[in-house]
Amino acid sequence: MTALLLSYNILIRRLLTASLLLFSAAPAAHPHSFIALQAQPVIDDGKLTGIAMRWKMDDITSADLLYDAGTAAPGSEVWKKLAAEVMANVLGQHYFSEMWHRGQRVKFDTVPPRYGLAREGHQAVLSFVLPLAKPLPLSGLSLTLMTFDPTYFVDMHYDNAAAFSLGDAAAVRCRSRVDTPTPGAALKQYALSLDKADAPAEEMDLGRQFAQTVTLTCP
Repeated sequence: MTALLLSYNILIRRLLTASLLLFSAAPAAHPHSFIALQAQPVIDDGKLTGIAMRWKMDDITSADLLYDAGTAAPGSEVWKKLAAEVMANVLGQHYFSEMWHRGQRVKFDTVPPRYGLAREGHQAVLSFVLPLAKPLPLSGLSLTLMTFDPTYFVDMHYDNAAAFSLGDAAAVRCRSRVDTPTPGAALKQYALSLDKADAPAEEMDLGRQFAQTVTLTCP
């Protein structure tokens, strides 16, 4: 747990400094920040090779990154350096994602084939490909994907089912759905009671209990 919190705190320092400043003057509650997810399967030669991810951070979460970027042009060395820093910390947490295929956990490659950081108005957007260590044939595919912060410090969510899109390559033979859990009132109250400096008990696996599940099937 100590190693997890240390690595995660590095990510929080980079992504969420402004958010912490805001919440230091407001009633403390989990989650402190929000990332809207979009995703699409990456298909190559009839196989799933990865998931194209797009993480759009809320305005407050974005503020620190956008301040560091200043007026740098898109694609400049400044943006590349920031993207590398953020991506390194995401990698340190196994992409904040879990994937399962027919009861077996799917391993991810340790290096994404592409990633980048950009500005959209007052929000920062991290885009990258979540790469599978071994491609999976589309035929007979049945997998689930969860993306979440284990501490539930950050709420990572799909705004709607369409936020996970199949794309042309998969749409003709696959289907997907996004399931949102309904935690009980006691669990919600516990999350709200946590101060920004608190870490939930590890055995609670708090973030997982609030995490959405994407199901992708290709008969």
